[in-house]
Amino acid sequence: MISTTTPTVEGKAIVEYKGIVFGEVVAGVNVIKDFVAGLSNVFGGRSTTYEDELIQARQQAIAEMEQRAMQVGANAVVGVDIDYEVLGADNGMLMVTASGTAVVVQ
Repeated sequence: MISTTTPTVEGKAIVEYKGIVFGEVVAGVNVIKDFVAGLSNVFGGRSTTYEDELIQARQQAIAEMEQRAMQVGANAVVGVDIDYEVLGADNGMLMVTASGTAVVVQ
């Protein structure tokens, strides 16, 4: 499956549009991860705990979007956009959404 942020796939022609597809992941960040990330805030440096969580959520959202594209008969997704939000009363949930247009390319 080809997924690209561009509106076309270089060297291929879009022959059919299948519609917009989405992949959504909502991930909770637990107390231990919050504590470890808080140490990074105090002592400085990058929070690899949150970075790893973000990377995993993004990869899952893209994989879900590609799976939905395959279900409608597409072999590529163009115009991919990734959005990030925090949810919950204490901002303890991370939502990652991947969206794009499912297409058939030749």
